[in-house]
Amino acid sequence: MASTSFPEGKYMAPVKVGPKGQIVIPAEVREMFGIRPGDTLLLLADLARGIALPAPAQAQEIVEEITRQTMQGGMPL
Repeated sequence: MASTSFPEGKYMAPVKVGPKGQIVIPAEVREMFGIRPGDTLLLLADLARGIALPAPAQAQEIVEEITRQTMQGGMPL
């Protein structure tokens, strides 16, 4: 599925899960988010809402908020 059919900043494409459970992030998406080999990504999963890979900057904010909430006793690990 080509990204040209979506508004700028949006992308959708099917990806296959390989035999080791790995997926390939399409080059267009890696370029869009500046994802390079060796980068660490945050995977969020919820049975009701699905799977998400937030942008690296947003992932950092999420980790900081979880850490803050946990330190304040507001969110169990």
